Amino acid sequence: MLQLGDEVTLYSLVFVLVLLGTRSPLWSTALTTSLYLFVAMFRFPQLATSRARQVLNPVAGKASAIAHRGGGHDAPENTIAAIREASRNGATGVELDLGFSADGVPILMHDDTVDRTTNGSGPLNKMSFSELRKLDASAKHRFRSKFVGEKIPTLEEAVKECIKLKLTIYFDVKGHPDESAAALKDLYKKYPVLYNSSIVCSFQPKVIYRMRQSDPEVLTALTHRPWSLSCLGDGTPRFSSLWQHHWMMMMDILLDWAHHHLLWRLCGISAFLIQKNVVSQDYVQYWARRGVEVVAWTINTKLEKDYFQEVLHINYITDSLVEDCEPHY
Repeated sequence: MLQLGDEVTLYSLVFVLVLLGTRSPLWSTALTTSLYLFVAMFRFPQLATSRARQVLNPVAGKASAIAHRGGGHDAPENTIAAIREASRNGATGVELDLGFSADGVPILMHDDTVDRTTNGSGPLNKMSFSELRKLDASAKHRFRSKFVGEKIPTLEEAVKECIKLKLTIYFDVKGHPDESAAALKDLYKKYPVLYNSSIVCSFQPKVIYRMRQSDPEVLTALTHRPWSLSCLGDGTPRFSSLWQHHWMMMMDILLDWAHHHLLWRLCGISAFLIQKNVVSQDYVQYWARRGVEVVAWTINTKLEKDYFQEVLHINYITDSLVEDCEPHY
């Protein structure tokens, strides 16, 4: 829960910023009060800590290793083969990316196109499920000869495999808030074990809020990377225009503030998935005081894994369970 001191600091800061911008005590009071009432009326409460711990820490006293995209370095990402390989390699859970075919079938796919991971080409939202099913999801993988002919799975096929292998699922939702919430709600109702073995995550707060609206009993997490609006994962600027780059940097500062002071509370999240470079003992404690667990990504060396598991004692997401590798952005 948000402590009283944190709440006073948050709204005091908002009041001061509005006052500096408007120079009107009346407007500052009105806008700060409106924000307080909005959050109080429309926020979702956090789920019980015991529920969150059951999902996030299924092995008591031990941090969990979560296979990123099913473990995309060890097997073709977001496939049944990857899920099975992650289980064999000792993963506690898997992170899976939710996408949709042109005819609305929920599938596993990270990108907006099929070009990077399959032998096909084109936008995901222009291809029917029957067309997607004909593609080889192992075509671009370094171990393609071992996994030749691997298919793009439906979301339900992946869920059934994870349940069978007793793997925790981190559903990574890229967009389509309404469609994603509906698809996941149906799965949770069909497979109730998911309530205590999975969590829905997204970079987009709207997705998480819509999921809580659809089913308030589903465990959720916000995902965040500082400077994500202005820079790519490797630090390269997204925009060649200098003014546009600096404008998006300002938006990044605002988004970062919102995640840490407002959005987490509005959505009632149980975990915060954050890029590894931000994480420290103080950062973990910051979220612990708010009843939120930190999950770091993407942790791809043994040295990093030892640090996050043995020193920070927090879960981490990794591209490989068996060897050091470069991050997959």
